[in-house]
Formats: sequence, C-alpha cells, structure tokens
Amino acid sequence: MRSATSSMLTPILVSTVLREAKTFGLTVSAGFPSPAGDDLEDTVDIIAWIVRHEHSTFWWKVAGNSLCLEGIMDGDWVAIDKAGKVAPGRIVLAVYDNDMLLKMLVRREGRLWLEARSTERYPALPVTETTEFWGVVAGIARRYPVE
Repeated sequence: MRSATSSMLTPILVSTVLREAKTFGLTVSAGFPSPAGDDLEDTVDIIAWIVRHEHSTFWWKVAGNSLCLEGIMDGDWVAIDKAGKVAPGRIVLAVYDNDMLLKMLVRREGRLWLEARSTERYPALPVTETTEFWGVVAGIARRYPVE
C-alpha cells in the first residue's frame, strides 16, 4: 500500500461483538493421535481470545505471501495490537519508506531489520530513524472453502 505520507494511513477500529462458538472443551491432536475424551461442550469468543487490548487492536487484510513460513498467507486477516510490545522475534506492522509492511523484526549484527519469512526472496530492510511501528500481530484469521 503506497501513500505520500504515513499520516494518511489510518486503520478503522471495529467494535468487538460477542459471538461465542461451541467447542468440545478438548484439544485436538495435530500430531500423534490420542484417544477421544468425554464429549464436553464449552463456548469461546474467538475474537476476544485473540484481542487482548480491544481499544488498541485493529484488523488488517494481508496482501502477499512474504510471511508464509510464519503461517500468514495472502488474504488472511491479522489483528494488530498497537499496545503490544515491539521486540525482535515479533511480527510487526511498520511504515517503511511510506509503505505499510508486515514483517518479522530481527536483531542482526547489532542492528534491527525487517525480514520476510518466505520461500521467495525478499530483501531484508534495515530499521531507520524514519521507520514507524504501528503494532504487533496478536493473531490471524483465515477461511477455508467448505463446499
């Protein structure tokens, strides 16, 4: 997303609406199968589970696959928490050279860098005094076809 200035890029706050989803109250194995437990049913508000700071969290739609090795794909929605701690090892939303970027923040050779996590080649970008951090990824949402 290109812009003449980063001040023109403003996400829209979406109010959280309580929508609970039914769960079995158990975890499901994604590795070695384990015997099923009792059919316990519980509910969880998935959005509230992802969003820790409601008034400082905004949702952004992802364009591109530069973070596919981190499990973030083109078309996913990411919750960006502006109150989250920007630190190496976190995926951050940054304004870099008037572009909004979603990248991994890393420390290498005493410097901070914005890096992709993909099988494709993307150049690492050095964090400069003009780089603005808008927050960290708090969670992602993705839809799969069910038909």
